[in-house]
Amino acid sequence: MISVPSADTAGALVPHTLKKPLPCAKSGPLAGLTFMVKDLFAIRGRKVSNGNPDFYAHATPAQETAPVIERLLATGASCTGITICDEFFYSVLGTNAHYGTPVNTRAPKHVTGGSSCGSAAAVAASMCDFALGSDTGGSIRVPASFSGLYGLRPTFGRIDIAGATPMAPSYDTIGFLARDAELFRKIGHVLLEGACVDADIKRLILAEDIFSRAEVSKDAALWEVFSRIGRALPQPERKIVAGDDIDDWRDAFRVIQGFEIQSTLLPFVQSHNVDLEPGIRERFEMAAAITYQEVEAARALRAEIAERLLGIARPGTVIVLPTTPTPPPERDIPDGASTAEFRTLTLQSTCLAGHAGLPQISIPAAEAAGCPVGLSFIGWQGGDEALLDLAVKLGPLLATSI
Repeated sequence: MISVPSADTAGALVPHTLKKPLPCAKSGPLAGLTFMVKDLFAIRGRKVSNGNPDFYAHATPAQETAPVIERLLATGASCTGITICDEFFYSVLGTNAHYGTPVNTRAPKHVTGGSSCGSAAAVAASMCDFALGSDTGGSIRVPASFSGLYGLRPTFGRIDIAGATPMAPSYDTIGFLARDAELFRKIGHVLLEGACVDADIKRLILAEDIFSRAEVSKDAALWEVFSRIGRALPQPERKIVAGDDIDDWRDAFRVIQGFEIQSTLLPFVQSHNVDLEPGIRERFEMAAAITYQEVEAARALRAEIAERLLGIARPGTVIVLPTTPTPPPERDIPDGASTAEFRTLTLQSTCLAGHAGLPQISIPAAEAAGCPVGLSFIGWQGGDEALLDLAVKLGPLLATSI
């Protein structure tokens, strides 16, 4: 019988985690496997905290379980735990002042990345076979990169987001994390819905401007990876994807996300005088000040960005870039002004797929300065399955790098 792990070896679980696994089918494609879920998914009869104890205290138990969890349970997978996330998901750091910072077992002195930090920590520590999280601005891709895992942000809308606390609905997606590429693909085939646009990958665009912003040791490690896997990929074409506009692209994401938060998370924070850690408080204050005129300008720019990216990422073409431009920050650095540059640089890389609603996969590719390094591929709309196949194809070639 599958049981909840006897010890939270990575500090990954919330205090209100499951006491016993949720009932699941006895057979199916994922039978015998275990998974954990980020603390934003509805489970019937249980409350979520969204990373904040004040929210948990005022929450009411869910009437229904999120469809994405029900889908996994129906395939035989057993849900065994609820994982810590960054407070109200408003960070890519992987810390929580209330519940603690999960341990990155692949780089113990460093954070896992967030906001799906507990999900990544649990998978990396083999507490479960795979885990669910959400990705609005990088919350699956960043912890996948920092923790040496496979992570997918799907094409917008291809995994049912019902039953997950909304943050910025025009960017919100449900993603998943796993250690093994074959299992990762199998999970994707269970969860992905809607139109699959099948095509062979025949063109590889190397985002030269994004690579140029990567920290030196990461950049060197990824170029070494390319020298080893080159025969498995089309000859890369170097291209400036965003260029000097990247700061504006990131700022457009920040403004639109913040404006949408005014209708999702901000009302509770303001009406309940919520105890927030300083870095999160500053972000909510920023979000509250965004005007309609600012968001309209950001949305117009987003439309231009999406048009440019969709023109590049046509069926059969993928864009390759570092998942993150920097190594994971050290655990003892508080979320605040000292991590502002990290957030800025990270969102410059992660905002691309979100703006255009494109799928992006992070694949564990190398190590630099003792930390895992993720290599990302952005695919075309509906090209999620092609990215999963690519992960399986590249996995054995990359195994010697990590």
